[in-house]
Amino acid sequence: MLGRQTGQRSLFEVDFQAPGLVREGSFYRFLASQRGKLFRDEDFASLYHGKLGRPSVPPSILATALVLQTYDRVSDGEATERASFDLRWKLALGVALDEVPFAKSTLQLFRAHLLVHELARLAFERSLKAARNRGHLKGRMRLAVDTTNVFGRGAVKDTYNLLGDGIVLVMRALAAQEGMVVEEWAAQGKLERYLSGSSLKGEANLDWDDAEARKRLLREIVADADGLLEEVRKARGKLSEGSEEDQALLAAAETLSQVLLQDIDRSEAGPSLHEGVAKGRMPSVHDPEVRHGHKSASKRFDGHKAQIAVDTDSQIITAVAVLAGNAADNEGTLALVEASEESTEAEVAETVADCAFGDGQTRAAFAEAGRELVAKVPAMRNRGRFPKTAFVIDLEAQTCICPAKEAGDARYHKAENDQDRQLRGFVFATATCAACSLRSQCVGGRLGRTVQVHPQEALLQKARAFQKSPAFRPFKAARQVAEHRLARLVQLGIRQARYVGRAKTLFQLLMAATVANLTLIAGLEGVPNGQSGT
Repeated sequence: MLGRQTGQRSLFEVDFQAPGLVREGSFYRFLASQRGKLFRDEDFASLYHGKLGRPSVPPSILATALVLQTYDRVSDGEATERASFDLRWKLALGVALDEVPFAKSTLQLFRAHLLVHELARLAFERSLKAARNRGHLKGRMRLAVDTTNVFGRGAVKDTYNLLGDGIVLVMRALAAQEGMVVEEWAAQGKLERYLSGSSLKGEANLDWDDAEARKRLLREIVADADGLLEEVRKARGKLSEGSEEDQALLAAAETLSQVLLQDIDRSEAGPSLHEGVAKGRMPSVHDPEVRHGHKSASKRFDGHKAQIAVDTDSQIITAVAVLAGNAADNEGTLALVEASEESTEAEVAETVADCAFGDGQTRAAFAEAGRELVAKVPAMRNRGRFPKTAFVIDLEAQTCICPAKEAGDARYHKAENDQDRQLRGFVFATATCAACSLRSQCVGGRLGRTVQVHPQEALLQKARAFQKSPAFRPFKAARQVAEHRLARLVQLGIRQARYVGRAKTLFQLLMAATVANLTLIAGLEGVPNGQSGT
């Protein structure tokens, strides 16, 4: 049953029993001033039965505790202790000096209910409501969007250990189905080595310079994996399809199967390690949504990507998302803009971003939606030779002039008639290029130069012209607001995922964005941003 926090002040609260010990202007006092405004107990009524059971810990207290936990970057256990003994937390929560407001398990269960019942965004939305009510969000916004990497929670393994982890998952599922402990079940199948140490590869006692020995070990591991998958097929045949036991076996088997598919090549000579990295490779069975990602050619990571939208005037974070680690930065950008409008009740006038968002496809999506995107077009390179941008392309006249002032011949995609044909690019005559004094700077082969026309060439040309003009400078400066907000989120711990999976990592990002917004609002109202002293 829903428990409620009374609006009546108690003589046993911090301000009455220990006045002045919590510093004026601190974030804790700001949260205390928002009691009954930021979170109301009735906001969480759907999580509780209307009549049955004892009154719960007031959910407004638990929601505030999650904000404090993110602000102070503490564990569930530490959060529970601070709620019981820290005067600053007690002031913010509105509990008596001698009160133990909640247990660790209560906080964890509340978080789980928020995720299951799709209330994970409530705290973030309340921070936007607070910003809107205070006039920090205007009627029209200029948004800046950007991403940063988030390291996954699960350990990333090489193929041998990844297969070993997948095998252990399947063994645990099979053992549970038979009511046995996994060690006992593994002993029956002589599979104890997968449980004997922290590293299957390290425990192999193998000469890793011996190619035949490596192949032999891999064959044994793959054979064990195949055998376990066959055991799963037999066990599932005895279960009701879709039952809890059936789903547990299926999930474990699918994880092991994915490792085999992505990392193992099969041939008549036997299994071998896959050359290179498979697209969408899963590097951890314990955090299966982690992916190999990169923010640049040299900056690689294993995890997810945090994507945010920020109002450049107020610096309020208006929308967030968590992408797969191997996703492009620009994935779902339009949805992020639409979410910003919905949550802030303000119109987005334009969206600014870096060149990762400046591709033709993203521009076309914004243009089709009637929205303006300002993003630098990625620079074009051609192995030290003239790039396409060195050529003057007139799409309306369908002409192309090279740096030597020669004209190319237009080429078209195949079509049934002239009305349907589309410009594909331009080709310069071999003889013309052969006699050109600039040939070494332009053409590498024996034939003439070719220049391709992008499907969104007109949008890209317009963007290139704009980014060379003085009018582009304010947008370039505005984009940096998103970088500053990402830096604040990193301060609040989003560089490392606290939980397994993208859904829970999104919850972590939402809470960090909530705190970033609230500390910003508090700062605008005279509270030093981020200060936590007593």
